[in-house]
Amino acid sequence: MAVKSLLRCICRLRVFVLICVLLALSGCSRPPSNGRATSVQTESILQERAAKDENFRSGKESPIPEQYRAGFKGLAYYPINPALRFSARLNRYPGPKQVRLGSNTGEIRRGLRYGYFEFPVDGQSCRLQVYRLDDGSGGAVDLFIPFRDATSGRETYAAGRYIDLKENTSGIYDLDFNRAYNPYCAYNSEFSCPVPPEENTLKVPIRAGEKIYDSSHSH
Repeated sequence: MAVKSLLRCICRLRVFVLICVLLALSGCSRPPSNGRATSVQTESILQERAAKDENFRSGKESPIPEQYRAGFKGLAYYPINPALRFSARLNRYPGPKQVRLGSNTGEIRRGLRYGYFEFPVDGQSCRLQVYRLDDGSGGAVDLFIPFRDATSGRETYAAGRYIDLKENTSGIYDLDFNRAYNPYCAYNSEFSCPVPPEENTLKVPIRAGEKIYDSSHSH
């Protein structure tokens, strides 16, 4: 598959994620400091998931093979877990270095190893590298966090999941694993998707966000 296909795949994913973020703005306008804020955030995520299911079922850019869309019953998710949502500072590298991220089809995606997030899970300190990729569109730059964890290949997609964030000027981000999603190649092998590097493999389980896709539910 040509590099253009890889870029198209990433752009489609990010356009959809941006739509979901816009839907969620009301829930993110205040920090989750009380039960009401958490409830609003939960409702926002549920709306995003419903919109994604509808897009996958009937959207022109759906990664679900066309012959299976009519029987598509929706994606599987963990219950929303507020403990896996973090207000995290991006620790920027003073001199970001170029990286080459491989894909499931052997293509290479270039970008910058931009910084890292640190956060606690089950009493363990975790770190994920953050990459800044240029999709060639000239639009806003995304921060890309591909990762694997102890659920990968068992409860979640074996090749890993993604989180995308819009870069901001404050350096503080809403790192919410409840919004972790599968790449398009999890649904259709015709897509080419970046694979998380070894340095972004967590030893702990991240039981939040999207689970492994069961294609039999669409047949």
